[in-house]
Amino acid sequence: MNELVSAIWVILPAYIANMTACTFGGGKPLDFNKNFLDGRRLIGNGVTIRGTFVGIFFGTLTCLLQSFFYEYSVPFSLKLGFLLAFGAILGDLVESFLKRRINLERGAPLPLFDQLDFVFGALILSNPLLKLNIRKILTIVLITPILHFSTNYIGYKLKLKEVPW
Repeated sequence: MNELVSAIWVILPAYIANMTACTFGGGKPLDFNKNFLDGRRLIGNGVTIRGTFVGIFFGTLTCLLQSFFYEYSVPFSLKLGFLLAFGAILGDLVESFLKRRINLERGAPLPLFDQLDFVFGALILSNPLLKLNIRKILTIVLITPILHFSTNYIGYKLKLKEVPW
């Protein structure tokens, strides 16, 4: 149980970044409605300027607040929080780019990629600071789809999301 709680605690800034970017996004798309070489949208309407900045801000803030509960310094927590949050947003952005390339529209499901894109981005970018062991990484990768499906389904039932994934 400690491993599970510890894994959630470590990745929490990425979870918060992903959630707040979706919840408080909207507005102008990050790709400014531009098309890629293939004629399809670069990223699409789902990744917005506001969502990107809100996600990074709240993900970083989450890590800063966590620093009051463990021995990381404020500068380290700000760096780590930024890397986790920016990585989460970047992972989602890369997946949106890839979904456009395979002709999937916004909101179309891409199982497991939809649930893990932000986690992989966060883990890759934060690796120089976190250096997580394989057990912690596997725990994060295994619990994230379960948490993601559960929270999205609840959001769908509460009419906060258009689709349950």
